[in-house]
Amino acid sequence: MTEASDVLTSVKEYYGRTLQSTGDLKTSACTACKPPPATVRSALGKVPAEVKNKFYGCGNPIPAGIDGLRVLDLGCGSGRDCYVAALMAGRDGHVTGVDMTDAQLGTAISCRDAFALANPTAAPLRFVQGYIEDIRGAGIADGSVDLIISNCVVNLSPNKPAVIEGAFKALAVGGEFHFSDVYADRRLPEQVRKHELLWGECIAGAMYVNDFIALCRRVGFAEPRELERAPIAIQETNLQSVVGNAQFYSITYRLFKLPENLNELACEDYGQVAYYLGTLSGYPHRYVLDDHHSFDTGRPVLVCGNTAAMLQDTYLKAHFRVVGDRSVHYGEFPCGPPSATADSNSAPAACGGGMGCC
Repeated sequence: MTEASDVLTSVKEYYGRTLQSTGDLKTSACTACKPPPATVRSALGKVPAEVKNKFYGCGNPIPAGIDGLRVLDLGCGSGRDCYVAALMAGRDGHVTGVDMTDAQLGTAISCRDAFALANPTAAPLRFVQGYIEDIRGAGIADGSVDLIISNCVVNLSPNKPAVIEGAFKALAVGGEFHFSDVYADRRLPEQVRKHELLWGECIAGAMYVNDFIALCRRVGFAEPRELERAPIAIQETNLQSVVGNAQFYSITYRLFKLPENLNELACEDYGQVAYYLGTLSGYPHRYVLDDHHSFDTGRPVLVCGNTAAMLQDTYLKAHFRVVGDRSVHYGEFPCGPPSATADSNSAPAACGGGMGCC
């Protein structure tokens, strides 16, 4: 397992032939997610059973508010998330799934026509054989998609920089890469990275969280936002001995492709205030942007410049009102929960605790 081609061949074999259902997995990596939101649960009820039976994801990578969007699923597998996204994007949207495994794509394609007949308001579905390291080669043009999703697949790639760079280029300005994957709390030693079974189980290819964030920033996603995480259990004793003390997590990240002039590495304070309008389907009272930004409907919330851009310069703009611009800079955005002694007339900051806003 020293060459990229070896990794790709092994992964194809594992997901094309070895795994027949989630019951064949040796870790919880592909099942380490909490129940999906109500809108996704409703859509899942309409997804063909054979598609769901071959689902090996680790999170819920489909955000709300994707009506009419052009959606791309990297490593779509049997297509479960594509089918859900098609129902949520509606007839004005479009959903494309890319995967390298013929057996998985066969399942996705075999159910497409019957699904379209049963759900006439769903977005058109297209499935393409290709590699997530080269989505341009799979026919995905630069700037051609509004939302990229992926579910426990990027870790399987032997060339993760190519995946992240390709996603950034494929997104239109204002688009988002919203995906769930497996990460480690440290850089993994060679005996883990070369372990064939652990590659298939999404463990050997897990990136160290800080290395992933640094990669995103190099590519152009200046401020990755974590939405949720869950621990992953290594269930077999012999595999536990290989990974040692390393800890693994399923994490959902949001990477926004913001306009260049609004994309800053740090959280800066411009005195901007955001209001959630309560209009996202399934979220009439509160919308959670990430693990430390929560917006109650109609409540004014102080936000940093990057958060303001995520709310008013992306597909979310129809659901938020942002007051203020960047004409005056007040320094670093103040993080932490609102002080109990703060002026009761001031708007609360959206950030939680920690050394930095994000």
